[in-house]
Amino acid sequence: MRTVKPKKFLGQHFLTDLGIASDIADTVDACPDLPVLEVGPGMGVMTQFLVQKPRQVKVVEIDYESVEYLRRTYPELEDCIIEDDFLKMHLERTFGGSPFVLTGNYPYNISSQIFFKMLDYKELIPCCTGMIQKEVAERMAARPGSKAYGILSVLLQAWYDVEYLFTVEPGVFNPPPKVRSAVVRLTRNNTTELGCDEKLFRRLVKTTFNQRRKTLRNNIRPLLSALIAEQNPAADFSGLLADPVMTKRPEQLSVQDFVNLTLRLQAYL
Repeated sequence: MRTVKPKKFLGQHFLTDLGIASDIADTVDACPDLPVLEVGPGMGVMTQFLVQKPRQVKVVEIDYESVEYLRRTYPELEDCIIEDDFLKMHLERTFGGSPFVLTGNYPYNISSQIFFKMLDYKELIPCCTGMIQKEVAERMAARPGSKAYGILSVLLQAWYDVEYLFTVEPGVFNPPPKVRSAVVRLTRNNTTELGCDEKLFRRLVKTTFNQRRKTLRNNIRPLLSALIAEQNPAADFSGLLADPVMTKRPEQLSVQDFVNLTLRLQAYL
């Protein structure tokens, strides 16, 4: 049977080790009884283990060649193969509005975008697992004060418990990537709301990490100027800028610290 040639522009690196594929597929068992959506199945190396589980499995694949291969190889998935761009999907339609587990050997060139999209549907996705670039996995799981701690760390950990499960070496892929990979699992925590404006929270986190070596006082100024222009021309943030917290760097702040800072911003608007 003709195989699929990995396409560089799609960031495809096909996993060839069946043992690792089985291990990744088993990570979804942390959230039993829920259907599974696999992103970027390629030639189905993980899919073959997912379909053995007693739950519904759907796959989304943008590569037409991979879609044809999946249809030939896994006829039982015929009605469950979604030929689409995951980043453009309306995920509330995937399983009729019901929650599901997200998994996959994610394309490295869009892995961060995949997790940002997941956050938009966090009420539908109580569990997310899969393989990504090791560096990204380390950022997701990083704690305050570490060099890896950043935007992904804060935004994901606000809603999910992040587990770095295991590392995967380049030699088990075709073609081998130039970086090591890692498997992660994200499970929704008990947070139902942050208690602050979530859009402003995201904006604050992203702005303050733009130049992570600078202090909050320097990093936050563009956001304050924008908020004055957009919401309250009379807002005076001089008191906030004089606060000792502004001498810290963004990686020193916990998720709750960013929530508290968001609330302080709101009080000026």
